[in-house]
Amino acid sequence: MSIPGNRIHPAPACAPDAIVTGLRDVVVPHLSDNLARSVGIGGLTRYNRTGKLVGTAFTVKCRPGDNLMIYKALTMMSAGHVLVVDGAGHLDNALVGELIKLYALQRGCVGFVIDGAIRDVACFTDFPCYARGVNHKGPYKDGPGEINVPVSIGGQVVMPGDIVVGDEDGVVCFPQASAEHLLTLADAHRRKEDAIQQEIASGVPDQAWITKILTAKGLI
Repeated sequence: MSIPGNRIHPAPACAPDAIVTGLRDVVVPHLSDNLARSVGIGGLTRYNRTGKLVGTAFTVKCRPGDNLMIYKALTMMSAGHVLVVDGAGHLDNALVGELIKLYALQRGCVGFVIDGAIRDVACFTDFPCYARGVNHKGPYKDGPGEINVPVSIGGQVVMPGDIVVGDEDGVVCFPQASAEHLLTLADAHRRKEDAIQQEIASGVPDQAWITKILTAKGLI
């Protein structure tokens, strides 16, 4: 019987292809704005220069500076999973580098979200990778750790199976059950912003959206 701190749970099912495909065309700010502007991962740096991150969270909680459970997680992954690692923000030892990236690609992993340090930074240019920082010092491999448990990443609780989306503006995550509704809200948000951009381009000094707000406040 496993106990908290040293557990391995089964891999979560990946999000449906239709949801993943739909999210590829949605920018993170539009998702964030429809998550009450209060949900999302903070404090990580994007190390890839190309590519967008969309996939299903496969979570790992490590002892700081130790990646034994990350290696175990890689053996359990399926195509479409995102490696989400709670390394407690520890920066004294890198948790992942080029070798883990190569192994992850073999398993179909679509990206990394690491609340800890990475190394071999150059290898992540074309592979979605968000991390707390960089350190050339390698990790230990002693454990303990946990696989597919709730983790805390940059102020956000991430559950196994959550959808993870990342681009140049950062990373958000949310339950799969919320995805279809969130896609609808994000599309409406995009159309609203498109209309504002057109109004700005017209050169009209008074914008309709701010006029509406000021009128409601009795300021106009």
